[in-house]
Amino acid sequence: MKVKQSILVLVVGLLATTGLYACPVCERNQPKLLKGVVHGAGPDSQWDYLIIGIVAIIVVLTLFFSVKWLIKPGEKQENHIKRTVLNES
Repeated sequence: MKVKQSILVLVVGLLATTGLYACPVCERNQPKLLKGVVHGAGPDSQWDYLIIGIVAIIVVLTLFFSVKWLIKPGEKQENHIKRTVLNES
């Protein structure tokens, strides 16, 4: 139960930072799609959008599986490596 509460607090904390995106100058210089979301120079070509999209998918999948396996790990064997750590303490 503590793990679920910690994850919930983390998610709420990350969502609460929505006001920390782009400053007015950066917002004005960004393309329409990214306006108000990022700082600095915008993408130089259409390939940049593809690269950002692929990286975003990888990050979301990594986060999903990390949280999933943190909450409910699937190892049930008695000789699994985690048992040596858990049994020593």
